[in-house]
Amino acid sequence: MINDSNFKHYMIHADHQFSGWDFSFLSETGRMRSSLLSWSYGSMAISLIHRAHSMLDMGTGGGEFLSFLGPFNGSVIATEAYKPNVPVAKKKLEPMRINVVSIDGDADLPFQDSQFDLILNRHESYSIKEVRRILSDNGTFLTQQVGGLDCAEINKNLGVSLNKEFTDWSLSTAIKELRENGFEIAFCKEEFPVQRFYDIGAIVYYLKAIPWQIPDFTIEKYKDQLFQIHQTIQTEGYFDVKQHRFIIQSTAI
Repeated sequence: MINDSNFKHYMIHADHQFSGWDFSFLSETGRMRSSLLSWSYGSMAISLIHRAHSMLDMGTGGGEFLSFLGPFNGSVIATEAYKPNVPVAKKKLEPMRINVVSIDGDADLPFQDSQFDLILNRHESYSIKEVRRILSDNGTFLTQQVGGLDCAEINKNLGVSLNKEFTDWSLSTAIKELRENGFEIAFCKEEFPVQRFYDIGAIVYYLKAIPWQIPDFTIEKYKDQLFQIHQTIQTEGYFDVKQHRFIIQSTAI
């Protein structure tokens, strides 16, 4: 039995509602910090948006990020597959005249061939064949992806293998797929920035928000391993993991 009042309090505090795709509960309180990437997805997106006539944002979450990228010159549609996020995104984006479309997966998207001249995708899965189908010739596909080695240290410390379905997902894999499906690479980069957690409650909250990292995660099941990480943080002051990020700007040819 664990008799650490600090640990218990962090477990209680981690039981906070997560909505949309907003980690400000951790980032704004300084409980989680990430080191800088050498690129800015947002800056790249804004430079493309002002030239776009018809744009799609794939996996908009709660619409928080997209709402900061305007003004938009043409028609804008956003998709979201996680049903609880859809009303959140509608509330955020529809007043901006952005149509939010609920989808069930990456295939058979409810859009016409060559409908968009710009497709944005930040940390969302996609079918490259569908992206190419709905993107016009000479259209741009900008995506920033979470690689398959993301936060591997969390899995290691909890004694859980990384999901084999995603471990090979990397810049080289994505580029190969793009080229095989009629895309030319304009820019690409891959990095492993550090993500630092300053308390065990922040890690628990994070894992609850990204259930694919540890699919069977519960506090009770992993309490002993979580307590070991908690003790490390108490000693070192933090717990570091490596993120896995890559970005690609490509053109349909």
